[in-house]
Amino acid sequence: MLALDLLHISLADQILYGFMDGRLCVRLPVSTGRAGAGERNGSGCTPRGWHQVRARIGDGLPLGAVLRGRRWTGEVYSAELQAAHPERDWILTRILWLSGCQPGYNRLGSVDTFRRYIYIHGTPDSEPLGVALSHGCVRMNNAQLVWLFERVPAHCRVLIDEAACPQWAGRWLMADEDMK
Repeated sequence: MLALDLLHISLADQILYGFMDGRLCVRLPVSTGRAGAGERNGSGCTPRGWHQVRARIGDGLPLGAVLRGRRWTGEVYSAELQAAHPERDWILTRILWLSGCQPGYNRLGSVDTFRRYIYIHGTPDSEPLGVALSHGCVRMNNAQLVWLFERVPAHCRVLIDEAACPQWAGRWLMADEDMK
């Protein structure tokens, strides 16, 4: 099975690009912070710079599993559950918990990505992707997140920046049959 070694999340494109050995393997739409880019705790922004996947949470949970405090509540997301709890910021299916790698920029103190609880996580299918609407996390389609989760090891490098993915990277997109 394909194992990605770099994720590049482009705030400009609202796309997560997955790489293996320098080769672009997958492009997946995401939704990042509505407040834009920024590292400060409480800002609602998506942090920039180099990160790593510090923890992988939710392996084996059902699609749409509701996570609160990084634990499964036993609930599976539905329109009825949404109507009963409209105040919730839904974290679904899986969590890839990010940790900053650049002290003073996205690690330690008031800019610590890990202590800000910044995740790559699933979101309800009714939520749009490709548009910055989150509270700082990186939201994804649940089925695509399961696919990604299975291919992203702990400590995988993650670059989050405001630049669009370089145009040259599109030439190296692997065929679907290569990704199995």
